[in-house]
Parts: sequence; structure tokens; C-alpha cells
Amino acid sequence: MPVRIHFTDDDLAQTRLAQAPDPMWEALLSMHTLQTDTASVVFGGWRHAVRCELTAPVGSLLRLAPPVGYSADFLTPAAGTGGLDAGIGALLSTPRQRLRRDLLELAHSGRRLPSWARSLAEGDKGAVTHLARLFRSYFATAPAPWWGRIRTRFEAERAAHSRALAQGDLGGLLNTLHPGLVWRKPVLEVAGLGIDRDVHLDGRGLLVLPSYFCRRKPTLLRDPSLPCVVVYPMTHETPLSVTPGTSSLNALLGSTRAGILESVADHGVTTSCARPAVLHTVTPLGLALLDRRWA
Repeated sequence: MPVRIHFTDDDLAQTRLAQAPDPMWEALLSMHTLQTDTASVVFGGWRHAVRCELTAPVGSLLRLAPPVGYSADFLTPAAGTGGLDAGIGALLSTPRQRLRRDLLELAHSGRRLPSWARSLAEGDKGAVTHLARLFRSYFATAPAPWWGRIRTRFEAERAAHSRALAQGDLGGLLNTLHPGLVWRKPVLEVAGLGIDRDVHLDGRGLLVLPSYFCRRKPTLLRDPSLPCVVVYPMTHETPLSVTPGTSSLNALLGSTRAGILESVADHGVTTSCARPAVLHTVTPLGLALLDRRWA
């Protein structure tokens, strides 16, 4: 049962691949991953580290993001493409009707909601501020320490599709992102969601977002009236390291070389922006070193 997204010519012109990872989506999808024991080769060490650090109040946020089924749409506002602060700002501005509708959807699924959910559904400003504070704390605990690695994988994913982007080959791009995405012009089919639905973009266009924490199949928002985004899983080459950073590399490479490796992984540039910049990419060995897999 696929979701069928229908494009007009205007939609095709406005369809784009995200420029950077979305912290709101990565946080939400990492909540899903945290609540399962799947993909342990990639996420097992990360999962153990985050579970040890996560406090009970922040952990209550997970009740809005069950690993199977519906998660609150308001947790991933479109403004998240502009960074964490923009996403949190949009979360703070969520209309009361949206909060109530999404929380009722969660309640109907049988999900036990946190104690502050009733006040949140009523649009209470204190409850909304509390939600935003919990979200920021969760992000600082779970995705943030590994953000350099997440960004590096995102840039590699985007670079892999740069030719199709440059040539404007939308069909070629959409057909190579993930087996769960099938392009049959002018319709994109998203499989594996257990929903049979038609979505008409009507000139809104589509944002295609690679995600580090998305697992197995693409996903999208439940409400078709919201800005349309299709999130799909990146390919993972190495496990997410238990301890982020390069301190363990200093003895092996020296602090200067270790710092250069981390800089290239995070930014891809080793020269000053005031001068002609040189773009570098990290080899699989470099990524393995950063992930503390060197033996």
C-alpha cells in the first residue's frame, strides 16, 4: 500500500534535495531508534551511551515519538531545515489546533502520553516552553555529540547524487535514493508505510531529506496539508562511535594530524575562507579512525 505523491510541472521545478541535515528530523528519528534494539551494529554503542545519559524528564519526550506508528507532526516543523534554533522557534509557535490534533491522534493510538500533554494540548505557554526545553535537552544528549559524523555522511550522500541534481534529472535522482521510492512520472510512490493514500502537491514542491537515523524505509508527515517532505535512510558504512571526538587519535597521528582529520570530516575544507579553498573528503579509513575502529 504505497503513498502516491502527485506532481505538477510547478512541483517538479520546486523539488529539491536538502542542503543540510535537519536537526528536528534527526532528533525525532533518533528517538525511534533509541526505543528499539534494531540495527545494533550501527547504533548499538550510541544507543547504550544515550540511554545512560538520558534523564527521566527528558525521556518523557519519547512518548510523543513511538518507534512504530504515528509520531506528533509538530515535532518536525519545516523551519528545522534552517537549524536547531529555527526549528525550536517554530515548535514554540505551533498553533494550539495543531498541538491538540496531533496529541489526540497519539491518544487514539493507545499511546500513554506524558503528564504535561493535557496542558500542551490546550496550548498552555508554559507547557509549550517545557516541550521546547525538553527537545533541546534531548538533542544535546543524543544527536549533538555525533553531529560532525552525521553531517559528514549527509554531505557524502548529497555528493553521490550531485550529477543527477546538476542535470536536473529528477526521475534519475528519485529512483536511486532508496528501494522504497519509485518514480513513475508524474507520481512518486513511497512504499512500506502501511498507508494507501494520494497526496497532491498542488504547486508546493517536495523536499527530499536524507537522514542518518531513519531506519529501513522512507517516511513522511501524516498530515498532507503540511509542507511535503520525504525522509529516507542514508547508507551506513561504519558504526556510530560510542565516544565522539578525536582524543584517542592524538597518540596515533599526533594532535595536528588528528585535528586536520576532524576538520575535514566536519567541514571538508582545510584552507582559510579568505584564500582559495580546497575541498577534501574523508576516506573509509579516515572515518574508521574517527569512529575508534582502528586496531
